[in-house]
Amino acid sequence: MYHRTSTHLSPSAPGPLRRRRPRPVVGTALVTALAAFLTGCGGGSSDHAAAEAKTSASASAHASDGMDDMAGMAMGDPSATPAYKMANASVVEGTFKLLDTRPPGLDAVKGTAWLAQGPKGATVTVKLTGLKPGASYMAHLHAQHCSAENGGEHFQFVKGGPAKPPNEVHLMFEADKTGTGTTTVNNDRKTGKGAVAIVVHPSDALDNRIACADFAF
Repeated sequence: MYHRTSTHLSPSAPGPLRRRRPRPVVGTALVTALAAFLTGCGGGSSDHAAAEAKTSASASAHASDGMDDMAGMAMGDPSATPAYKMANASVVEGTFKLLDTRPPGLDAVKGTAWLAQGPKGATVTVKLTGLKPGASYMAHLHAQHCSAENGGEHFQFVKGGPAKPPNEVHLMFEADKTGTGTTTVNNDRKTGKGAVAIVVHPSDALDNRIACADFAF
């Protein structure tokens, strides 16, 4: 999304109108989704919740400062090499299981998640079907299994640190016209066995976790 392009006259000499370069900014909808994501899908820790709230406020307050404020917040690339194709890496996978907290109309959701760890760090890929066509979704790694409060708290490389990438692994993607959604995200650090599950939910109803997958280490 870009600011409206404007024109102005050169202060030093008359002549052709000069066009300013468009300045990229974070869209309001994306900032809202990110802020809600950080607060709507946390665990039970009050310290963690406080960190998430602080992050959300910061994201909203600095939206107009441009994409530089989102530096390091990798949210996924559908065209990136998927985790299950990563060379010289150890790969585990998990099958998504529906959660009782899912919104109506998503009873047919199913899919797989992969977590690869190798010399370049950790790579996560998700692929789901049965989603609402055109809708946006978010997912992230969790530190507890799906049986423990639907995944419990977010996985963090530094526990108690920032509730955002790169300290957490977040994925954001959109379902195509067939209801299929897939993306891949990379982090230059390995998760080890600290990230044991991944949870997916709609970006506009973040308390409603759709499905969870345990990684089979």
